[in-house]
Amino acid sequence: MTDAPLWIRDPLAILADDAARGIVVQDGRIVELVPAGREPATPGVSAFDAGAHVVIPGLINTHHHFYQTLTRASPAALDRELFGWLGVLYPIWAKLTPQALESAVTVAMAELLLSGCTTTTDHHYLFPPGLDAAIDIEVAVAKRLGIRAVFTRGSMNLSQRDGGLPPDSVVQDEDTILAESARLIDAYHDPAPHALVQIALAPCSPFTVTRSLMRATAALAATRGVRLHTHLAETADETAFCLSRFNCRPLDYLEDTGWLHDGVWLAHGVHFDAGEITRLARAGVCVTHCPCSNQVLGSGHCPVCEMEAAGLRVGLGVDGSASNNTSNLMQEVRAAFLLQRHRYGVARVGHRDALRWATEGSAACIGRPELGRIAPGGAADLALFRLDELRFAGTQDALAALVLCGAHRADRVMVGGRWVVEDGAIPGLDIAALIARQRQAAVRLHA
Repeated sequence: MTDAPLWIRDPLAILADDAARGIVVQDGRIVELVPAGREPATPGVSAFDAGAHVVIPGLINTHHHFYQTLTRASPAALDRELFGWLGVLYPIWAKLTPQALESAVTVAMAELLLSGCTTTTDHHYLFPPGLDAAIDIEVAVAKRLGIRAVFTRGSMNLSQRDGGLPPDSVVQDEDTILAESARLIDAYHDPAPHALVQIALAPCSPFTVTRSLMRATAALAATRGVRLHTHLAETADETAFCLSRFNCRPLDYLEDTGWLHDGVWLAHGVHFDAGEITRLARAGVCVTHCPCSNQVLGSGHCPVCEMEAAGLRVGLGVDGSASNNTSNLMQEVRAAFLLQRHRYGVARVGHRDALRWATEGSAACIGRPELGRIAPGGAADLALFRLDELRFAGTQDALAALVLCGAHRADRVMVGGRWVVEDGAIPGLDIAALIARQRQAAVRLHA
């Protein structure tokens, strides 16, 4: 059955060319841009008055760890660098239960939606006893809330007894990991454009998996036609670990295990040198910039301008809520803008660059060209922001105001042509009850 066309009419501003009078959406897609002085050519439209809204493509979050919403501002983890931070948090995360995870996932996805995010990824790599169905839980929540998602089946098989960081209780053996990865692809992966749920494969990092698992995961992904994701070049400690254990830098290790190709996107990319950036760009690998997490953990600055100058596509991710401590992608846009403006200066980084990283750049990371832009044929994934808060008083450029004045909550969000946020709320979701449930789960986890 065909949906009636909806005209998002006369927006205050819109991040699209030749669409001053808005856009028409139908059957989950954008079917028409309406230029200034024109009416829609599409017959039979109804209208949503967007005169008080700034309209942008739905933001795309390309790196997260949903379960970490349970360990925000965890006292033992404060003021530590990555390896020490992981060391104190792994034992807490090892106590995750299905009920706690369901709460954490709902919190993360709800916060993302309310920030204007329409597509998210999640990198879940912890599978303590009793949590085998973690990804199944995440898929169910995504379908309930209506967010588009790429769930990356993470893995760890190198524990403390093998010289890795995680405790023995949260790792799995290679056969189990590969079998579960195949099961999830069969159960949930939709390869079609405009898919609501997809699966990717994502060993956690070079210091938590074996070389054998990296290679086997790459082979499985190639056979099944799914993408690959992992952390890489996040800290100087990681580089030192790879040099000590593998006698090579992290990117050399990645290439040796069959991961240097255009089906891969990497989280962080802080410590790549110039030659490595060129190699990444030549291979078609994408990088997700996670500015808040990198600043909180003191990991360094992702060299975004050098990457883009080399032809490498850069997306944006909030990263886990134990390092970022929030899941707000619009705030991440502002953080990326400020961090990279500080590094490169006003001539090289503007507010539209930061918005582009969170839309078109992120769409490239997950191999989804139908997302991240307002254009005919693209997905009807939109975020609409009002500028009637005190923070926006006196603004002149509405698009710039979203970034410069710190927009953080969308008024309306559309995914595949369906409103999933209305008047700043998620229909049917009791936020107060969710917060109470999350608080109880976090307390039990830290006990």
